[in-house]
Amino acid sequence: MKQDSAKVEQRMEELRTLLEYHGHRYYVMDEPEISDAEYDALFRELVRLEEEHPEHIHPGSPTHKVGGQILDGLKPREHSLRMYSLDNAFGIEEFREFVERVVRLEPDAPLEFWVDPKMDGLAMELVYENGVFSLAVTRGDGSMGEDVTHTMRTVRNVRMRLNPEIEAPVRLEVRGEVIITRADFEALNARQQQKGGKLFANPRNAAAGSVRQLDSSVAAARPLRFMAYGVGQVVWADGRQRWRTQNDIMRGLQELGFAVPSQGRLCAAPADVEAAFTELSAARHELPFEIDGVVAKLNDLDLQEALGFTARAPRWAIALKFPAHQARTRLKDIRIQVGRTGVMTPVAELEPVTVGGVTVSSATLHNEDEIRAKGLMLGDVVIVQRAGDVIPEVVRAVPEERTGAEREYVFPAVCPVCGSAAVRGEGEAAWRCTNMQCPAVRKQAIIHFVSKAGLDIDGVGRKWIEQLVDSGRVVSPADLFRITREDLLGMERMGEKLASNFIEAFDSARHESTLQRFICALGIRHVGEQTARTLAARFGNMDELMRADQETLQSLRDIGGEVAGSIRAFFANGQNRELLQQFKNLGLWPEEQQPAGDSTPVTPLAGKKILFTGSLVHMTRSEAKAMAEKAGAAVMSGVSARLDILVAGDKPGSKLEKARSLGITVLTEDEFIRQASESEKISGQAADDYENSLLRVQ
Repeated sequence: MKQDSAKVEQRMEELRTLLEYHGHRYYVMDEPEISDAEYDALFRELVRLEEEHPEHIHPGSPTHKVGGQILDGLKPREHSLRMYSLDNAFGIEEFREFVERVVRLEPDAPLEFWVDPKMDGLAMELVYENGVFSLAVTRGDGSMGEDVTHTMRTVRNVRMRLNPEIEAPVRLEVRGEVIITRADFEALNARQQQKGGKLFANPRNAAAGSVRQLDSSVAAARPLRFMAYGVGQVVWADGRQRWRTQNDIMRGLQELGFAVPSQGRLCAAPADVEAAFTELSAARHELPFEIDGVVAKLNDLDLQEALGFTARAPRWAIALKFPAHQARTRLKDIRIQVGRTGVMTPVAELEPVTVGGVTVSSATLHNEDEIRAKGLMLGDVVIVQRAGDVIPEVVRAVPEERTGAEREYVFPAVCPVCGSAAVRGEGEAAWRCTNMQCPAVRKQAIIHFVSKAGLDIDGVGRKWIEQLVDSGRVVSPADLFRITREDLLGMERMGEKLASNFIEAFDSARHESTLQRFICALGIRHVGEQTARTLAARFGNMDELMRADQETLQSLRDIGGEVAGSIRAFFANGQNRELLQQFKNLGLWPEEQQPAGDSTPVTPLAGKKILFTGSLVHMTRSEAKAMAEKAGAAVMSGVSARLDILVAGDKPGSKLEKARSLGITVLTEDEFIRQASESEKISGQAADDYENSLLRVQ
């Protein structure tokens, strides 16, 4: 049964906090406290809850992010094309659901896949200019990584020059994983132990800790290897693409001299992917390096372009993760956590038990209905699972082992934090604290505002916010910008230097925060990082956004009626408007930097929603998409009544029939090229693109 949205708000906040904490330990410190499988399951639980309760999706959610932050001391470097993460499937059935989604988006798609083992290493991008190694960048947050060229030069199988006998692109961005084999890892830890050094938790952390060093000699002394799995930007001297499939890419990289996993293979149909998954699952412990699943990518690159990406992952690829681990333990108690909206979430306190190498002592129970559905009693022996939809998760009770000492759990009728009455609305699953001034509710709202999902105010963490709220110094997020040094110095363990840092951090946030981050910090329901970026780019400032009506909001890409309604409801609320006025008075009122002049092209395509189908003759899908966006159009992913134009190439399939049935304008490729270039304000670059396109047409 789908959980009511109010019921899981607290758990979603808890998951965001946990994922941010463990992501920092994993990506930045290279010292994880939980396994990859446990992190994946926490992440998966949040994905599931966001799908069921989109009204509680927060800006900057870990489900919209990729990787970690930049390590101090390493130079940040922007990726020319974003390095996305992957969505996960736990089991064959979920892979089949992924295939069904692909077919719904592209009914005529050839379902041929390239399958690789999912290596457990540090994601890396190597850049080659005219066949010569020039740059190495970690994935970082997907858009910005760390320049680790100095350490990657020491990795023995990284070529400084590509195979001269094979034609290479003039610019080639190769993506892959830096790994250490099992045997090399064991030998490395043995050497570390002999000299009294730090022992590494696993090969992935040893690899990451070696590469992300300022001293390249550390990496040089370690048995690192780079294994390629794909590419970013690829530019050939004549502008024509040589690689049209993922298979082409992998063969091409191998010919140029890169190591690729020998287990990679072409699968002609989804059933072959399932067979490869089963085979590698059985053989995973015999492989020379660690893997935690397989990655399946649609082979056709034009199809990849057509399907595109979500905020964090490609729609044309999926990671199939290996099965879960389970163990038996005892349910000692159930405690209640109170979330930002007052939702009271039960959490199981367990006798600590090792599940797949990780100690588990607590697990969410989501809501009262789940406790009843699973028949749980205090003192029960229970089955705990460490992978799948929830991690850690109480799967079920073991009633045959009851002794008679077990007790029924009664959900509390009062808030455990403030003592106010708790209510469960008709048709709802959630119990909720009715006191919106409850300290737990205020804390969570303000914690979100300063967190990385909000304004990302440096150095102001959860513990300090709790102290500020508990002491009465801060009642709303606006109060943070009224705090004085004297206020802060009255707090426990707050010194002169730290107080000055806090004031400086708040002052920097007031003057340097972007409009996108400010929108994220407000916590508007349904407004994630991608939507916040869209709103900031379109309206430029909060005043314009607050005046936007439902129709205007719905005209923006990826904003439907529900999201638009949520935005309007937020700004219609009197308390929200009062808070926004306080921010404005305090000088926290960022504006988006707009380019000089009106940069929107005036063309027949300006403001139109456009979709490409079939094979294009004169350009690739990416070139067509770029031309459409330069002409002011928004490129969509499917046919609907909101679509304005369908560009039909060769063998357009069912999308053409559907578009015609809806009365949508259909253009040929040549007609699209001409319309995209009929601009009163077209830039010189766009004109060059048009001229080159016409030459291809002729």
